[in-house]
Amino acid sequence: MVKGKGEEIELIHLWSIPRSLSTSLLYSFAQRDDMEVLDEHLHPNFLHVTGVERSYREELLSKMELDENKIVFGPGQKKYRFCKNVASQHMPDLTDELMKKGKHCILIENPLDILPSFDKGSLPSFMELGYASLVSIYSELCAQGKSPSIIDGALLQEDPKGTLRGLCEDLGIPFQAAMLKWEAGPKSFDGIRAPHSYKTTHKLTGFKSPSKYPAPFPPDLYDLLEQSLPFYNMLRRHVKQSGIISLQPKLPVPANEKLLVWVGNGIVPRESAKISVLDSVVQGGDAVWEGLRVYNGKIFKLEEHLDRLFDSAKALAFSNVPTREQVKDAIFKTLIRNGMFDETHIRLTLTRGKKVTSGMSPSLNLYGCTLIVLAEWKPPIYENEKGITLVTATTRRNSPNNLDSKIHHNNLLNNILAKIEGNNASADDAIMLDKDGYVSETNATNIFLVKKGRVATPHADYCLPGKTRATVMDLVIKEGLILQERRISLSEFHTADEVWTVGTIGELSPVVKIDGRTIGDGSVGPVTRRLQSALKKLTAESGVPIPTYQQSYQGAKIFP
Repeated sequence: MVKGKGEEIELIHLWSIPRSLSTSLLYSFAQRDDMEVLDEHLHPNFLHVTGVERSYREELLSKMELDENKIVFGPGQKKYRFCKNVASQHMPDLTDELMKKGKHCILIENPLDILPSFDKGSLPSFMELGYASLVSIYSELCAQGKSPSIIDGALLQEDPKGTLRGLCEDLGIPFQAAMLKWEAGPKSFDGIRAPHSYKTTHKLTGFKSPSKYPAPFPPDLYDLLEQSLPFYNMLRRHVKQSGIISLQPKLPVPANEKLLVWVGNGIVPRESAKISVLDSVVQGGDAVWEGLRVYNGKIFKLEEHLDRLFDSAKALAFSNVPTREQVKDAIFKTLIRNGMFDETHIRLTLTRGKKVTSGMSPSLNLYGCTLIVLAEWKPPIYENEKGITLVTATTRRNSPNNLDSKIHHNNLLNNILAKIEGNNASADDAIMLDKDGYVSETNATNIFLVKKGRVATPHADYCLPGKTRATVMDLVIKEGLILQERRISLSEFHTADEVWTVGTIGELSPVVKIDGRTIGDGSVGPVTRRLQSALKKLTAESGVPIPTYQQSYQGAKIFP
């Protein structure tokens, strides 16, 4: 397709790293009837500015134009001009017009696949490799409001047609089937580097299918891999496949997309919040945890939760445990960094830590514990105005003969199996019985009932003696009600006047139906309402203040 007289040629810039599929992508776009191509026109300026030695340096500098304006923005015969650029050659002296004019796309490839392709003598430095430059280019374009399309070389090899179709859609040009095939051998538009670097690509007539199994990764490239991988992973999160951003489910609270999380010894962004595969929580669920809630600039029952955290860690014989002040400091810093002073739930986790090699024995844990502070914007998760429904699970609660529920551990499969039963029955949660068939708790909360004005809750023999449970028990007494802690059968819950569950994450939640039986008249009862009000008043008035929380926040809506 020849452009009309007086029409300005439209530019498409591809940015990539060396040894990538960029040359194949160049050959692909060259097959279009509306496209002319340029191969690494920024290379001469890169050599001139940096002084980097290459075997072809003098030849390239003598034959190619240093001024990219004359090459990129010069007249052309086709409607589009596809410019293949190596990211590390994006030098500070380049004209601003290069980034402002035209459309841009980025090709990324896993450094695990790219690095082994370099010979020892030609191994680039981290800067020359260009992963950091790709992120910089991406950021610059986004700042201009020109978010570039990003494609992954692995997806391009697996599905050339779908990936190219999606790329063309992003670029606003029609897909042409001719892009999938080309003739083998050198091309007239090849850059001067081609005889040195394109030999493998010259044998191809299309995009090469990926190998099922990779070659061993050279250990001497490990440091370069470790430096490059975070940049690749950052860009990979924005990869599009057939025009759709992959692996990006909708979050229940969109504001939580940009969390800052405490992991180990400091704060990192959400997507970087990871622990080692050698950590004990991964190896065996070997960790303890607490759930905390923030109200009006204060953390409710913080000291009580920390008491249980350290008791649980001691019961499991953790060593090298951080101090209480260190844990509190991490919690405060995480909340302050996120600006979270209300409507916030904290998942506090302490693992036995990383092992020197995989295995069960705590003697392998020589690094100390791993502390995780995950704070999220999260309102109570249950319907506390209209009420929730429960079913009884066949999965039984652990006996102290097996694993004492007073240890607040991360090995939660017992509870998860019960929750699956609840999900399958379309209930909010599932009641769990003890070994003798008496009610223990739900898969996530403690449980109470009211019968003829008396409040009862199961003994904490098979269930977790929750901190919210203890708080509500105190409130029941303060409200002048009779409280019983005893064995309770399932039928007593079926025939109760009122039932509610309590927990940090859900507060006090009325139960209106259990196993298909309506509780009371099916509405939230008066004792439940009374206790909800008392708990709400207590959470508003008490708690450990968050340092730097300002008086001006009080009464304001902080939740994003």
